[in-house]
Amino acid sequence: MSWEVVIGLEVHVQVNTKTKAFCGCSTAFGAEPNTQTCPVCLGMPGQLPVLNAEAVQKTILTGLAINATINLESRFDRKNYFYPDLPKGYQISQFAVPLVEKGYLDIPVGDGEKRIGITRIHMEEDAGKSMHEGLEGVSHIDLNRSGVPLMEIVSEPDMRSADEAIAYLKQLHQLIRFLDVSDGDMEKGQFRCDANVSVRRPGEPFGTRAELKNLNSFRFIKQAIEYEANRQIELIEDGGEVVQETRLFDSAKGESRSMRSKEEAHDYRYFPEPDLPPLRVSAEEVAAIRAGMPELPGQLRQRFEQEYGLSAYDADVLTQTRELATWYEQLVAAHPKDPKRCANWMANELLGRLNEAGRDIADSPVNAQALAGLLDRIEDGTISGKIAKDVLDAMMASGDSADAVIEAKGLKQVSDTGAIDALIREVMAANPQQVEQYRNGRDKLFGFFVGQVMKATRGQANPAVVNQRLKILLQD
Repeated sequence: MSWEVVIGLEVHVQVNTKTKAFCGCSTAFGAEPNTQTCPVCLGMPGQLPVLNAEAVQKTILTGLAINATINLESRFDRKNYFYPDLPKGYQISQFAVPLVEKGYLDIPVGDGEKRIGITRIHMEEDAGKSMHEGLEGVSHIDLNRSGVPLMEIVSEPDMRSADEAIAYLKQLHQLIRFLDVSDGDMEKGQFRCDANVSVRRPGEPFGTRAELKNLNSFRFIKQAIEYEANRQIELIEDGGEVVQETRLFDSAKGESRSMRSKEEAHDYRYFPEPDLPPLRVSAEEVAAIRAGMPELPGQLRQRFEQEYGLSAYDADVLTQTRELATWYEQLVAAHPKDPKRCANWMANELLGRLNEAGRDIADSPVNAQALAGLLDRIEDGTISGKIAKDVLDAMMASGDSADAVIEAKGLKQVSDTGAIDALIREVMAANPQQVEQYRNGRDKLFGFFVGQVMKATRGQANPAVVNQRLKILLQD
């Protein structure tokens, strides 16, 4: 019998507030170590936490976006464990009653969709960062991150392949960025994942799971899950048993190694946080947050397909971020005649050039109005689509408008039939054998004549006029 992999994911998302979860220290990334701390986030005796209201609102917004239940009363707990980067000796988290419960995300699977249950989203604070690189026999601790607000988003064990897990993570990553609840920068640790992986024979109860800790790259998450599933299958088939443990994935070697035995909830000695009262939100507050919710990626994709006639692929590309979607709609507003052409030029030409340059849409030297001006010149026949690509290259380099580039480089398309007829006759005179062969039935030579005329005009002849005049003159 074949094996089935069972995957559940715990995703830690840094909420993009300016200050920490329970104090006024900055959350800005990249400061000198241990410069963004205070007695509260350092766990000094007698210092009391004060909850960040914005972090609460953004967690509720995320819960509403995943169709979850918002608990109007939740509470904070102490998760007790010792590690050098946890200065208090405990983490303020939510255990018994989280703020958000029982939601879901629909992910693309093949030609359809699959619903992945989300057990809960609870609020908690981040730990500090242990630093080992370049140090011999010692570790350094940076506590700037200690106390930064997190959402832990815990899925049901509903995924059955690494590909499904990555599809879920990408949907979730896109969602939290659309909502502007997190920047989701994986390199900065703002979106990181623990994967619980087990294997079983189809129809059997769940097997013993291993937890893969602190994965922060889609590629490495996929590799780690596939490696761990194969490791467990080989272990069982060789007569061994999977033990419940936490493992680290070594991306350089492409393998995981045991870190420690997996803790259960009782190992952390959870108890209610005595320095924080229960968190109470009103139904009116939740309704106000729901009313301010932006259009979500799935809704945008559907609208772009219906309103602008885009393919599912183009709609998906142009709704990867809110910035892209907004930019596209600005482009269509400036060039409303052809939304499909707008999508093609933005998705293929502009984004292709930006990706090569390592830039995103916010840093584009060509704005939506400027690209619309280029499309206008294609529309009115001033330049051909081929020449337009050269114009776009010049616009990217200089920041000039399409009209300025066309004028400076003398790129206006030749549509005058008299001038084009003269060029066609020159080409025919230079290629009498091909003319005779074409007139004797070798229709494929038509493309040869088009190419020769376009070459003679350095691509500036209007292709439609060239085709029309060639069909007439080659018959004479």
